[in-house]
Amino acid sequence: MSTLFVIRHGQASFLEQNYDKLSALGETQARLLGEYWAKRRVIFDRVLSGPRTRQRETARITGEAYKASGIPWPAVEMAPEFDEYHGDTVLDAALPGLVERDPQVRDLQDVFLKSSTPAEKHRAFQRLFEIVIGRWVAGEIQAENVESWADFSARVNRGLSQIAANGGQGQQVAVFTSGGPIGVTMQRALHLSAEDTLRVAWMVRNGACSEFLFSGERFTLSSFNAFPHLDGASLLTYR
Repeated sequence: MSTLFVIRHGQASFLEQNYDKLSALGETQARLLGEYWAKRRVIFDRVLSGPRTRQRETARITGEAYKASGIPWPAVEMAPEFDEYHGDTVLDAALPGLVERDPQVRDLQDVFLKSSTPAEKHRAFQRLFEIVIGRWVAGEIQAENVESWADFSARVNRGLSQIAANGGQGQQVAVFTSGGPIGVTMQRALHLSAEDTLRVAWMVRNGACSEFLFSGERFTLSSFNAFPHLDGASLLTYR
């Protein structure tokens, strides 16, 4: 059996103009992961990353911390199959219409706009985001010129199939990605519904690692959302 490590990127820059970059805490989460793996001499045959800056930077910082111990780190391969779904685009496209006709969505947006602290804004945005994306996944709303949830899931599964096809016996492969692809990877292992896949994706912590065993057509879960390298409540984040 070979092992696939699927890592969510470190904390990004929520509520800033450019979300797609690591915060200082996100950089720390990535560094601690590299140090943790190096200390335990976890050896990788391949390392892949999705194309987003937050994914690539997590892979880079993790690798630098890992290599500092003198252990080789494979060159990171870019893997567009593990890009996140375009939730921000879906939200921008669907929200104006939903606010007009849906009192629940209108109230949630109002709470978000009136929030006065980052913590309040985070909670309000997450509730709003979950409702809108949940309806998109269920097919209740459409967003033109945006990859559908079904197409997104198929894309991630193509990436997983390519890893399985190229994986030799006993290999260890790491993929740096985001919550959505991790949810689809869980779906592949556990045969989840689309709705449950989305719920799982929202549970994944920044910098957490899930492990899967694969051989041929066999693809099974070994561990989910593990973060032993993040020792302290201040290091634990979801967004």
